[in-house]
Amino acid sequence: MKTDLTDTTASKINKALVKARRAIGTPAVGMVLTLVIVTDEENAYDALKAAGDASREHPSRTLVVIKRVSRSPRDRTQSRLDAEVRVGADAGTGETVVLRLHGEVVDHAQSVVLPLLLPDAPVVVWWPVNAPLDPANDPLGALAQRRVTDTYACEQPVKELAARADAYTPGDTDLSWTRITPWRSMLAAALDQVACQVQGVEVEGEEFNPSCELLAMWLADRLDVPVRRTRSAGPGLTAVRMDTDCGPIVLDRADGSLATLAVQGQPKRAVALKRRDTAELIAEELRRLDPDDTYASALRYGVERLKQENGGDAPAKGERNSGEREAVPAPVESVAKGPAAEATAEAPVKKAAAK
Repeated sequence: MKTDLTDTTASKINKALVKARRAIGTPAVGMVLTLVIVTDEENAYDALKAAGDASREHPSRTLVVIKRVSRSPRDRTQSRLDAEVRVGADAGTGETVVLRLHGEVVDHAQSVVLPLLLPDAPVVVWWPVNAPLDPANDPLGALAQRRVTDTYACEQPVKELAARADAYTPGDTDLSWTRITPWRSMLAAALDQVACQVQGVEVEGEEFNPSCELLAMWLADRLDVPVRRTRSAGPGLTAVRMDTDCGPIVLDRADGSLATLAVQGQPKRAVALKRRDTAELIAEELRRLDPDDTYASALRYGVERLKQENGGDAPAKGERNSGEREAVPAPVESVAKGPAAEATAEAPVKKAAAK
């Protein structure tokens, strides 16, 4: 059931929600949280579809905040709120309210969202694109217990990671971190099978992919060993190689779907490691609403070295650095993948005990 409201208020939207629930025969509210999506018209459809799929696991009230750009100075001084209320089959297993803000009310979105939050329920704010540099101090982010961003959608992902570390507040998280959950689980399980000491790690993946950087920082932080970051054509993460005193452990995924796990002295095994869509990532983030201390530790560990690597100014997506590459102190360094680079990268690695 859909209800369109033009030039409305938060009070009228709440009344429309109650009326719609009664009309479909479900007057009770059985939702577990409020998901606020802050986006634009271009990305609203994809974000709303992902939230609808995730609502099958987490029934929620979804508030989509779309800030409309006024074309003339006169329009910018006139405030207007348009809403679309969806209940029932049109909203998955929860309720959906699409809010389109015009004029001066764009700068006061929190005053529109606050009366629509479910009482006594957690609040999650998700920015699919154009997230603020400090989500916790954003007016909408201040309403939430959990704030979800995606550095992969930024023009300069590596530089954005450094900014995220500087402004980190418990409750912040990143879908680029969520994407590597299967990798972290598989690598931890592989190390549990052997009684070896890790001496060094190589993480291979796309050049402008923040998930690769986060995985490298997590491994360096947890294992306390040198980690080398190499580039490949993708898609996404392609391989992780851990050098141990018992032989190499290699997790290789060349096609973005099926990976091969090779452990010294054991037969190779094929493991499912497909690239997940946004709905699966959001559903995973909604399973836990407490601060992610592991993400915070990994993010803060690599910030300074990421800044040194890019000279404080990371190139935009699609751009290439000049042929020169700055030397980066261990444990995180970035090298180009190729015969020449591999030949120069074979320096001895200092042995260190895993944490």
